Amino acid sequence: QVALVESGGGLVQAGGSLRLSCVASGSIFSINTMGWYRQAPGKQRELVAAITTGGTTTYADSMKGRFTISRDNAKATVYLQMNSLKPEDTALYYCARNSGSSWSDWGQGTQVTVTS
Repeated sequence: QVALVESGGGLVQAGGSLRLSCVASGSIFSINTMGWYRQAPGKQRELVAAITTGGTTTYADSMKGRFTISRDNAKATVYLQMNSLKPEDTALYYCARNSGSSWSDWGQGTQVTVTS
């Protein structure tokens, strides 16, 4: 049983920053690609960023240059540093684990609200 627990969300003004964390348990963290997704009200869940076991990163176009994903395998933790936040970044942010063939495990989500 894999458990993913996110933290670090909150309320911030436009232009501000937040750092999300996700701690994983119940799996060999270092061998999994990890990612962050988000879902805004009335919209589909979308991939924000992903990081492979080797540290290769992928970002959605709207997040490039503003968000940074990183991981600490020793702590089984993946991070999302979010800078220059915009009101349109408001969403529930989820941590996810890729089992190799699909995004198979999800956290409960952490709310990020950006005010103008």
